[in-house]
This record gives sequence, C-alpha cells and structure tokens, in this order.
Amino acid sequence: MDRKFVMTALGYAILGLILGIFMAASKDHGQFVTHAHIMLVGFVLTFIYGLCHKLWLNNCTSKLAMIQYYVHQIGTAFLAIGLFLIYGHFVAEETMDPILAVASIVVFTGVVLMKVLFIKSSKTA
Repeated sequence: MDRKFVMTALGYAILGLILGIFMAASKDHGQFVTHAHIMLVGFVLTFIYGLCHKLWLNNCTSKLAMIQYYVHQIGTAFLAIGLFLIYGHFVAEETMDPILAVASIVVFTGVVLMKVLFIKSSKTA
C-alpha cells in the first residue's frame, strides 16, 4: 500500500505543479485554490498516508486499507475537478457546491478510516 499511495501522491504533485506553472506563465492565478487543494489533499496527505503504511501499519493490504485508499482518491479527485470547474468559470458555483460538499465529506471519511486502521493496528501489535 505504501508504494500505491506514494505513486498516486507523485501523480498529484505532477498535476498540481503543471497547474502552478501554467498559472505563473499565464499570470492568471485564478486556479490558486484548485492548485492548493491538489498539492495539499492530493499530494501531501496521500504521501503522508503512504508513510503511515510504511512506518506504522506494516504495509497492510487489508480490505479496510483498500477501501480507505479508494475513498480518499475518489474524494480528492472530485474535489480537484469540482474546484477546477468553479475557478475556471466552467460551471456555476451553486451547481458544484453540493458535489464539493460530498467530496469534502468523502475525504474526511478517508481520514477517519486511516484513524481506524491505526487503532486496529495498535490492538494487534
């Protein structure tokens, strides 16, 4: 799992940096919020999850670990795409708000599931 998280995190880093470079080159920083979320939720948090698996969770590949991975990735993807659509003025904010709310809750659920993984691993250690 650690490698899966790190590889995904690096994908988000590439995507976020491409968006950042585009904003700098075009001098249009309208996607700053999207860039920040891709870098923090996509890259940093996903990378931290990879470290958690490597250092403390013994790289477990349980069903719960897989669910946590996909919950986080789905929430992060919808969050990034939704923000891109809003800040790019492709879709009205009122239309995307419910989707972003659900995506945020899904990302939050991923954090809670990671906590559960830690609790379960400490009981078996």
